[in-house]
Amino acid sequence: MENNSYRRLTRSTTDRKVAGVCGGIAKYLNIDPTVVRILFLVSIFFGFLGIWAYLIVWIAAPEDNQIER
Repeated sequence: MENNSYRRLTRSTTDRKVAGVCGGIAKYLNIDPTVVRILFLVSIFFGFLGIWAYLIVWIAAPEDNQIER
């Protein structure tokens, strides 16, 4: 019997502004997407780590409708 109880980080297709990264992270962490977007903007002001992280997740994480179930 296969155990699919793990969560998977995906990009949101329903809660997206650009690529769905913040919406996907918010869904994974079970928090409001606005909080993730604000934290992302703050990370840009204190360095460019936020941009790199956003780009990496954009490339690496599949959209939530592309996951086989």
